Amino acid sequence: MGPLNPTVQDLVIGLVSFAFCFWMLAGVLLPRVRRTLEEREALTSGRTQEAEAILAEAAEVRARYEAELAGARHEAARIRQQAKEEGTAAIAAARAEGARERDHILASGAADIAAARASAEAELRPYVHVLAAELAGRVLGEPLPTPADR
Repeated sequence: MGPLNPTVQDLVIGLVSFAFCFWMLAGVLLPRVRRTLEEREALTSGRTQEAEAILAEAAEVRARYEAELAGARHEAARIRQQAKEEGTAAIAAARAEGARERDHILASGAADIAAARASAEAELRPYVHVLAAELAGRVLGEPLPTPADR
C-alpha cells in the first residue's frame, strides 16, 4: 500500500474530485476571471481611446487659439500702423496750421510795426532838427543853437 499503488476506490474518489475541481475551474471560475479581464481591458482601452480623443480635441483647440492669437497680433499691428500714420498726419497738419498762423502773425506784426514806424516818423519829422541839435550839443558838451533859434 502507499500512494504509488492506489486502490480503485481511491482512484474513483480522486477522479471525481478532479472532475469536480476541473468543472469548477473551467466552468465557473475561469469564465468569471476571463469576463473580469475583458471588462478591465475594455475599460482600459476605452479610457485610452477617450484620452486620445481628448488629446486630439485639445490639439485642435490649441491650433484654433494660436490662429486667433496670430490674427489678433496681426490686427494689433495693423491698428498700431494706422494710428502711427494718423498721428503723423495729425502732426503734419498741426505743423502746417502752426506755420500758417506764424506767417499770419509775422505779417500782421510787420504791418503793425510799419504803421507804428510811419506814425512815429510823421510825428517826429518836424522835431528832427531840434533833436539833432540837442544831441550834437550833448556830444560836444556845449549847447548848439537850434534852427528855430537862428
